Amino acid sequence: MGRLRDVAEALKLEHTIFALPFAYLGLWVAAGGRPAWSTVGWVTLAMVGARTAGMAANRLVDLPLDRLNPRTKGWPVPAGRVKPAPLAVLAAAAAGLFFLSAARLNPLCLKLAPIALLLLVFYPYAKRFTWMCHFWLGAVLAAAPIGGWLAATGQWAGAAPLLAPLGLAVLFWVAGFDILYALLDLDFDRRHGVYSIPQRFGLQKALWIARLCHAISLWQFILFGLALSRAAQVSFLFWVGLSLMAGLLLYEHWLVGPGRLERINKAFFTVNGWISVSFFLFTVLGLR
Repeated sequence: MGRLRDVAEALKLEHTIFALPFAYLGLWVAAGGRPAWSTVGWVTLAMVGARTAGMAANRLVDLPLDRLNPRTKGWPVPAGRVKPAPLAVLAAAAAGLFFLSAARLNPLCLKLAPIALLLLVFYPYAKRFTWMCHFWLGAVLAAAPIGGWLAATGQWAGAAPLLAPLGLAVLFWVAGFDILYALLDLDFDRRHGVYSIPQRFGLQKALWIARLCHAISLWQFILFGLALSRAAQVSFLFWVGLSLMAGLLLYEHWLVGPGRLERINKAFFTVNGWISVSFFLFTVLGLR
């Protein structure tokens, strides 16, 4: 059980809550209501497989840095409690689960599966050469609602008016909170040449860039709601959920600021978990 806990900690399984509700959201909107439970099951397995493969690869690629970073050197992989070889086997098995799930959904999902996996696996390399790496992570999670839509329909027809604002909303939401999270490693990144927006622009400007990202995200969520309204697919409950999201984002930025960086983990894990789950629930309850 101790080894299982170490593996779960290494892979940060709780982070799945950030992306999975948005995959379900794309699935529910495309289906115009509750989709078949078999589709929900395969989407869940695809998300778990893809995310596990991506996070395992992230841990392996970042191992040299994690061993040097005081914040991360006690994590299971750099501390030696989880060995790299079994983690690589787990990554391969998770990738296999992802491809199997995509194949069970429809041919288009299977064709696009290698691109999705490439996005996930390449992410840890992005911070080696660009401070825009936060937006790469945002693009990875923005693929979740797109994948949910394609799982339900197997085609792109009718997707653009809804998926364009939803995908951009998720991208900027993720980039914003990843910028805040990167503040924890600001000094380490400067010493070791790791790229990030805090490392490039400093603490104060990074906070303002994160706020701008979340303002853009909220605007895109509004455009997504308007598109749903034009299609007569959503009730006032969507706007209740969006108002709750706006309040939670304001709370997140109130938590984090100069001299309050010790609250970043609370802002990152707790608040963003509530944002993704509550927005999904209110939107689904508001679908007509």
